Amino acid sequence: MKLSYPPAPTAKVVEELHGVQIPDPYRPLEDPQAPETRAWIEAQNRLTFGYLEQIPLRETLRRRLEELWNYPRVLSFFKRGGRYFSLRNDGLQNQNVLYVQEHLEAAPRVLLDPNTLSEDGTVALSNYAVSPDGRYLAYALSKSGSDWLTWRVREVETAQDLPDEIRWSKFSSAAWLPDGSGFFYSRYDEPAEGTDYTGANYFQKVYLHRLGTPQQQDVLVYERPDQKEWGFQAFVTHDGRYECLHVWRGTHRENLFFYRPHGSEERFVELVGEFVASFEFIRNQGSRFYFKTNLEAPRGRVVVVDVARGGLETLETLVPEGEDTLSFAEPAGDGLVLGYLHHASHRLELVDLEGRSRGRLPLPTLGMVPLVAGEEDDPELFYGFTSFLYPLTLYHHHLTTGQTQPLFTPPLQFDPSLYETHQVFVPSRDGTRIPLFLVHKKGLQLNGQNPTLLYGYGGFNIPMTPAFNPGRLVWLEQGGVFAQACLRGGGEYGEDWYRAGTLERKQNVFDDFIACAEWLIAQGYTKPQRLAIQGGSNGGLLVGAALTQRPELFGVALPAVGVLDMLRFHKFTIGWAWVSDYGSPDNPEHFQYLRAYSPLHNLKPGTHYPATLITTADHDDRVVPAHSFKFAAALQAAQGGPAPILIRIQTKAGHGLGKPTRMLIEEQADIYAFTLHQMGLA
Repeated sequence: MKLSYPPAPTAKVVEELHGVQIPDPYRPLEDPQAPETRAWIEAQNRLTFGYLEQIPLRETLRRRLEELWNYPRVLSFFKRGGRYFSLRNDGLQNQNVLYVQEHLEAAPRVLLDPNTLSEDGTVALSNYAVSPDGRYLAYALSKSGSDWLTWRVREVETAQDLPDEIRWSKFSSAAWLPDGSGFFYSRYDEPAEGTDYTGANYFQKVYLHRLGTPQQQDVLVYERPDQKEWGFQAFVTHDGRYECLHVWRGTHRENLFFYRPHGSEERFVELVGEFVASFEFIRNQGSRFYFKTNLEAPRGRVVVVDVARGGLETLETLVPEGEDTLSFAEPAGDGLVLGYLHHASHRLELVDLEGRSRGRLPLPTLGMVPLVAGEEDDPELFYGFTSFLYPLTLYHHHLTTGQTQPLFTPPLQFDPSLYETHQVFVPSRDGTRIPLFLVHKKGLQLNGQNPTLLYGYGGFNIPMTPAFNPGRLVWLEQGGVFAQACLRGGGEYGEDWYRAGTLERKQNVFDDFIACAEWLIAQGYTKPQRLAIQGGSNGGLLVGAALTQRPELFGVALPAVGVLDMLRFHKFTIGWAWVSDYGSPDNPEHFQYLRAYSPLHNLKPGTHYPATLITTADHDDRVVPAHSFKFAAALQAAQGGPAPILIRIQTKAGHGLGKPTRMLIEEQADIYAFTLHQMGLA
């Protein structure tokens, strides 16, 4: 089909940055409410959906995705105040439902069903916390995928809401007081009119809300008007003795940690007063505070600080750094449960409060543990396991008896025995070995003809572990190979691996990804025309950089909600927080390497770019859709080849969190139909 792309609104905008003239002709697309932008969005969607509707396989894929998605699942499980709480979905519900049960053998009853709160399923349960006695639920709703939260309170016994309502909260939990009379939360000032989804978020503050009082009466607990970038997570220790503040600054790994006696009006004690390392609080035993930290331990260790004896000078190593990366540490009865990453797959180990090992918890195969839920001084521990071919299975471990039993095993209309998963290590440009997971049908022929989807992220210390996604099963059923790369910048091998993919070293991430693509071709898995690359958010940047640097290497590019304008990302919502990974365009030195790989600024007119389907959403206030809008307009204008450049703009959705099931199915059907069509397989 010969495509005629809708003309984008333009302006003669040229900025001088550090002595360099930077044209920005599509600057008008940064205003999502401008009539010209709205008209362009509608025209692009007409073009995109008109194109997709002509692909015969699209509806077949959608129906099969619906079948695969339609299975009951338990997504979280925890105990609080003697009651058991779980997040469940019966299959095709747009939003997951929160349940409660009085004991493990009791039938769960619905506590909160977000599906009843909107007709189209775009109101999502984004966060929740149960009071220590199990009496109250504080829950946060978000609308249309926005990061903005509205907190409400529900009585667990009756499933009825109290009149309490809290607005303009973002990046916040709810931390209950020991007596359940109220909770701490974090919020920003109300944004100026019209800037809800684009304005920069600075000066987060901590408040205390007492049940039954209006938000206007909430008590300001902590603020730092001298530190606009600081954010806060408040909590009260399990024993009720201390109020604590985890202080974060953007996406920096380093954090501060403050505490004071609960109920005190004293100033917080700055136990960790400088951004020197990460200190993640695990639990306390009286005045002994346990932390997971990377201080002098790039792969992580567990330490204990006795605040009754002093500050960090009392720090002792409880569990030293090992060969594997310490991914998480959580309380478990009278001890801890530690999650380690071994070549991007999890293993679980129990230790006591002196650091002595109590053995490992059983896991069925290579995979990941996305949830662990235990309480201090409670012998029950719950954990979940999943992998590429197996949906989340829930386990119950009794710390006293040592017995482990499956608590919930989901049924699935898919036979995983027909497929296999294995891991290889690919040399990058500089010789670094990059782990690459491969999933495909058994007996795959290495004839260079297999449709292959290469997925990556490579940033923010986030590891790419073997995660289950029902949508990918459709790709495998179509004879596809799924490849997931563990790139530098991620969290697979600790702090050094992460740092190797940040700032002026960000090009390493793109080199790693390109090396994996070249390896797949060289080993006979596929060929460029049948190789698709995919990533979202920071992974969208990855795809954008790869397609601009090596357009001939790929047949299809699928950047989702990507950071694509590296010279203006810091000017919107929480974008300023990403300078820890990317650097700041306001810094002359950082500007040079950001400009060198910024996808928007490295498009060359007349180049034959691969077929590209850009996906974004109109309510994305994490990575504002202007990134995708401007990149789509520029790529359409630059395309010198016949491959289509399309953008799919989801309405009433955001960065991805809380997206209704129906939207997920429709979007994945469109992505796979587009990809297989471009490969000549639809």
